[in-house]
Amino acid sequence: MKPGERFPDLDLPDHTGRPRRLSELAGGDPVALFTSRGWWCPKEQRYMRGLCRLQDEFEVAYARIVVLSVDPPQVQSAFRAGLGARFTFLSDAERRWLPRLGLLETTDTVHHPYLPAAFTLQPDLRVHRTYNGYWYFGRPTQDELRRDMREITMEVRDDWEAPAA
Repeated sequence: MKPGERFPDLDLPDHTGRPRRLSELAGGDPVALFTSRGWWCPKEQRYMRGLCRLQDEFEVAYARIVVLSVDPPQVQSAFRAGLGARFTFLSDAERRWLPRLGLLETTDTVHHPYLPAAFTLQPDLRVHRTYNGYWYFGRPTQDELRRDMREITMEVRDDWEAPAA
């Protein structure tokens, strides 16, 4: 996916098993979408703990965090609870979207997971920026995510500038 392209409106169960659409989760707000190898990867565990430290800021800034993996909902639910995450995990356990998105982690021939990547999305799911997280330092830092969310918010909120007195 390249900046300006529309990210597919994923339709998958969340960590509770409830069917969800990415556009519904966005709810008119910017989204940071992360594809993840899964709960078993120590790099994913470390990165997700960092996202949990960022979730308060996202909530008060009207932005969303969504994680996508091949873990089944019950595994995602346990992982999410263990992290203390309040954001949504989407389960592609049946791997319906994995080939369509072209994000198969080809070096893992056991789990066949998603390649770690991140996408910052406009409320209409247009891609703002992409990150290749195959190597840990390719993932966006918290400051990069804040920058992306600021840029998106400035663009989509008519009231970004405070009204004149």
